[in-house]
Amino acid sequence: MPAVNSQPRRARSGNRRDEAARVAVLHAADDLLVEHGFAALTVEAIARRAGVAKQTIYRWWPSKVEILLDTLIEDTAKRLPVPTELPTADSIRAYLRDFADFLAADPAGKCLLTLLAESQHDPGTAASFHERYLEPRRIAELEMLTRATEAGEVAPVLGPEATMDALLGPIVYSALTGVAVTRDLVDTLAENILRPRA
Repeated sequence: MPAVNSQPRRARSGNRRDEAARVAVLHAADDLLVEHGFAALTVEAIARRAGVAKQTIYRWWPSKVEILLDTLIEDTAKRLPVPTELPTADSIRAYLRDFADFLAADPAGKCLLTLLAESQHDPGTAASFHERYLEPRRIAELEMLTRATEAGEVAPVLGPEATMDALLGPIVYSALTGVAVTRDLVDTLAENILRPRA
């Protein structure tokens, strides 16, 4: 009688297939959002575009909002990271410029604006959006600002929370209303609110 192998069997390629399907769903969701808007975005349409079963999506995500949140979290981590090295006035200004470009041109920027809008009338979306995206990013942005202030790189005229609101608020409002954010606007915000020391 052959010896029994007590080691657990290794999955062949299921994990790789699952990851490919997960990525396909995320890409399908933000593509369809850009093409058709949030109201027309359905799990059925995402499943068709991604080439997966609808049941597969519901096994991983409870709603289309959670799919968009995963897309947003992953894409901002790659394409809009908060500076982690010692921040300077220039690196914060560059982050603001990148943020404006992200909202204007990146499909994940559309996810961000959509979730902001949906949060205004859906408490469930608001709670999930705040917990999973807004709060962690806010903590990272405040840490960036605090470190730059403590190092003497900037001297904000407001407290940390109000400073971030004053820097990001006009950019978000412009994006929500379809107004282009110019470099001059970003530079003026940075110069007047951060007041970097010479």
